[in-house]
Formats: sequence, structure tokens, C-alpha cells
Amino acid sequence: VQLVESGGGSVQAGGSLRLSCAASGFTFSMNTMGWVRQAPGKALEWIVHINSGGITTYYTDSVKGRFTISRDNAKNTKYLQMNSLKPEDTAVYYCAAADVLLPSLEECNYWGQGTQVTVSS
Repeated sequence: VQLVESGGGSVQAGGSLRLSCAASGFTFSMNTMGWVRQAPGKALEWIVHINSGGITTYYTDSVKGRFTISRDNAKNTKYLQMNSLKPEDTAVYYCAAADVLLPSLEECNYWGQGTQVTVSS
């Protein structure tokens, strides 16, 4: 399974970005797929994940109401729409997937290469 992200970049506070994650290979085993980020000097953090049934199973509090995960099954692609971006959203964003439901970060089997999101004030 390969995950390829795109869509990062620089934006001013209050702006929007959309990240994409295209999955290829044997994707049928992935029960959970989502987005993880790592801000400078901080640990990896789950932002949001969605299960294979299309149910969003987790949103971290800091992005609720601002970020939305969605997917296009025909394209095997997940999206993260990020609105009302804040400087504290600056991080490397990773697409991640796991064969289990409600995974911890350690249980993620598959990772994208990461894409930088920078929000300036």
C-alpha cells in the first residue's frame, strides 16, 4: 500500500487549504484512514480519522468545526479540507492508515511522505 499526499503550502491565518491522499496497492485491509500532524518541536498528533464505512471516528478538539475529512472511493483518495487556519496549525501533515479500527499512532501500518502546511499571522 502506498499513500501519496499533495496540497500543502503556505497560507495566511484565516485561509484554507485542501490536502489529498491517494492510496494505491492492496487497500482493502485498511479499516481506518486519516491525518496526523507534527508541529515543530511537538509529538505526532492524530487530527482526524475515518473508518472504512465512511464514519468519522475521531476529530481532535483543536480542529473541530474547521477541518473536514472526506473521501472519493472511486479514486481511492481522502481529502482534508482545512478552513479558518491558524498559525498553530503549522505542521507537517501525514496521511496515515491502519488495518484496525480506532488505531493508536503506533498501530498505523501505512504512512505518506508528509506535506508541509505553514500558516502565517
